[in-house]
Amino acid sequence: MQRLPGVGPKSAQRLALHILKRPEAEVEALAQALIEAKKQIGLCSVCFHLSADPVCEICRNPNRDNTSICVVADSRDLIALEKTREYKGKYHVLGGVISPIDGIGPEQLTIQALVRRVSQQKTQEVILAISPSIEGETTTLYIGQLLKPFTKVTRIAFGLPVGGDLEYADEVTLARALEGRRELD
Repeated sequence: MQRLPGVGPKSAQRLALHILKRPEAEVEALAQALIEAKKQIGLCSVCFHLSADPVCEICRNPNRDNTSICVVADSRDLIALEKTREYKGKYHVLGGVISPIDGIGPEQLTIQALVRRVSQQKTQEVILAISPSIEGETTTLYIGQLLKPFTKVTRIAFGLPVGGDLEYADEVTLARALEGRRELD
């Protein structure tokens, strides 16, 4: 259980003890559900988001804007953006970020598929929505250079969370908030 992301030793122990207390049929149903999900869920052949179908629901949706692609590191980021209900275009999931320390180079990600997609379609804008870590910045700069010959490349703004206090923000976050400022409507 501790191998699951976000699950520390205490949570893992709590989960394991909870499962052991459940009826055997319930535990078997959980195990079977996990096995079925693993068998049925794959990656969309267009955007690489998780999907039970060869092409995901977002890529199949004719009401989505085909001229805009939002690039994210993984499906969790896509899901977070979809919850805002603000973005109406398509997506591209990289499958991670460039991280030489972890042995992840551009070849291990879906970057070449993105370049092909952008160069073959009438993409007017690619929005890079990658977290601002060192690896994320490297990935953003790398992809930006590859795509600039084909289309407009933008990145999401970074700054302060709603309800956050300036005095507790780090210098990089404050600098990004200043850089991403915009005129009041």
